[in-house]
This record gives sequence, structure tokens and C-alpha cells, in this order.
Amino acid sequence: MRADVSTGRTARAADPTDPAQRRRARRMLMLLFAVCAAPAVAAYLMYYVFKPPGGTSAYGKLIEPQRPLPALVVRDDETGETLPLSSLRGKWLMISADTAACDENCVSKLFYMRQIRVLQGNERTRVETLWLVTDDGVVSDRIDSAYEETRRLRADPVALANWLPTQDGTGLRDHIYLVDPLGNLMMAFPKQGDPARIKRDLSRLLKWSGTG
Repeated sequence: MRADVSTGRTARAADPTDPAQRRRARRMLMLLFAVCAAPAVAAYLMYYVFKPPGGTSAYGKLIEPQRPLPALVVRDDETGETLPLSSLRGKWLMISADTAACDENCVSKLFYMRQIRVLQGNERTRVETLWLVTDDGVVSDRIDSAYEETRRLRADPVALANWLPTQDGTGLRDHIYLVDPLGNLMMAFPKQGDPARIKRDLSRLLKWSGTG
């Protein structure tokens, strides 16, 4: 017991072993989690369930069940630093997985991702573009200089194939993928996708979600 100087009453100090105190603490943790997750949940509901006025079905294929960013260790080509892929939570990630040789399809994906990000205007800072290079080949200077804002990470192709889904008749190199700021793989866009429709999907998600 301790004295309450301002009122003259006595107040019982918080007892960490008190079951009521523990229940209150658990409720506070659950409430905190709900508040943090609410923006992403709202984005899913508004986009896939209620849909904004004039909305149409999404162009990208929704990934269900959720696939969180794996603890796969990748190497940053610019710094040589190694880091877990799961450490990249916090922004919307547009991802292309391809070899260092980067053929015409690979270059198209990099170009589309760069332009789609730029066209988000002030919202573009919420988006990061990633190129997951699946071998140890040398990237040409031409591609390196053209897409210097795209972060290039070396990643194990087998581990990537276990995480990134493909669609009928396609492979890992055929898609652009989207990861939400909570670190969940959210969408896979079709092979040789329409950049205007990819941009529309991303713009709506940025509009209806406050995360990232």
C-alpha cells in the first residue's frame, strides 16, 4: 500500500502477478497489434471486398494464403552487405527476379517498375523497386546505369522459387511481384503484364492504405 499525497487516500501498487493486471496487459497488446495492422487490412477490404466507386477487379493475382518475406539471406550488389530479405519490411516492394544477363523481358520489367513507381508522384517514396539477381553473372554497365535506383540483390534461385509463386505455363522470371509494407507477398502480375493496369492496382493500394 502507498499513500496518495494529493487526496489522502491509499492506492494499491500494480502487482505484475495479479491475473487482472495480466489480462489488461494482454488486451493492450492485442489492441496495439490491431491498430498497427488496421491500415493494411483496410486496404485489402476496400480493394477486394467493397471496392472503391468505379473500381473493377484487380489485375494482379492476389496471393493466398499470405507468404511473409523469408529469412533468406541476400547480398546487396552496391555495398556487398548481406542481409535477410525479411529486413526490407516497411515499404511497398515491387520485385523482379531474373539473371544478371537480363534479356529483353527482364529489361522490360525493370523499365515498367521504374516508370510505375515514378508515376505515383508524391507517393513514390513509399515504393521500392528490387531486382533479385538469381546468379553470379556480371550486370552490364548499360543496365546498371539505367536502373541505378532499383536496388539489386543477389538471391538463391531455389529459395526464391519456394517463396515466389508462378502461374500456369510461366516461370519465376515472368512476373512482377508486389509485397506490402507488413512484409507479406501480396500480388503476382501476369507475364508480359500491362504496365498501365499494374500502375492502377498499385495506385489504389497506396490510396486506401496508410502503411508504408
